[in-house]
Amino acid sequence: MACASEQEKYQHWLAQINQVCGSFAARPLPGQFIGELETSYARSLKLSTVTAGAVSLFRTRQEIKTSNDAWFYTVFQLEGRATVEQDGSQTLIEAGDITLIDASRPCALYWQEPSRQISLLLPRQILEQQCRFQEVSCAHTLSRHLPTVQLSHRLLRESMNNAALSSQESEAALEAMVCLLRPAFQQREVAQPRKERLFRNVVALIDDHIQSDALRPEWIATECGMSVRSLYRMFADKGLVVAQYIKNRRLDLCAQVLRATGDEEKLAGIGYRWGFADHSHFSTAFKQRFGVSPGEYRKRYR
Repeated sequence: MACASEQEKYQHWLAQINQVCGSFAARPLPGQFIGELETSYARSLKLSTVTAGAVSLFRTRQEIKTSNDAWFYTVFQLEGRATVEQDGSQTLIEAGDITLIDASRPCALYWQEPSRQISLLLPRQILEQQCRFQEVSCAHTLSRHLPTVQLSHRLLRESMNNAALSSQESEAALEAMVCLLRPAFQQREVAQPRKERLFRNVVALIDDHIQSDALRPEWIATECGMSVRSLYRMFADKGLVVAQYIKNRRLDLCAQVLRATGDEEKLAGIGYRWGFADHSHFSTAFKQRFGVSPGEYRKRYR
């Protein structure tokens, strides 16, 4: 990459990537560099079309520290081929394939030849809700031959080309894509070990009693026949805190209600229904999770 103009193009492309997709480092690969980036925001669908060749992008712990890691990158390959690495796994994706990358962990992408792909930002909370904190496969190829992958490509294109899509409809499209791809995301899961089965039972118990005042760690541990310490350790192994998980689950359910109701239903009543007796606490907790107050959140989906 000796040509000054090519070097400038390379630096400009990398600056665009860092501005739109989060912090990445890059290195050139043998061949003629190609680098273009188009961004699109279809309400809740935040995506970038990356055209690249003879270059590699990567994220180390250093880049992750200076970037938002509350995402997964869902990569829809459009043309050419790309190699993706994460957590010791490496996969080659071709036109029509999809792969998933966790923004909170180191990763690398290699474009030896001209390639074009769409990178869709998938909020971590949506994937966690849909997959119930089960292990998902990152840097594994979701084959273009799978019907659910084909449907997801089609849904993404239809959503991108529909300017009339509302915020609520675009979020529904995002959730629909996760529902379609969830079996493929978890395709490498084997028979569940006892600890994993127990964790899923605990999560199901929490959902079944999410509106109950009795839903506390001590009660959950008793119901599941374990010590409170074991319960805490089980959640800690997943990077979670029991009380925080319960609160976030309640807030997610409040958000669902807010998207579906009008002003006739009082905000304090919605919070109270899902375990928030104090409206001020509910409003503060909601804003911490979603970035806006419950009232502002409802206005977005009106």
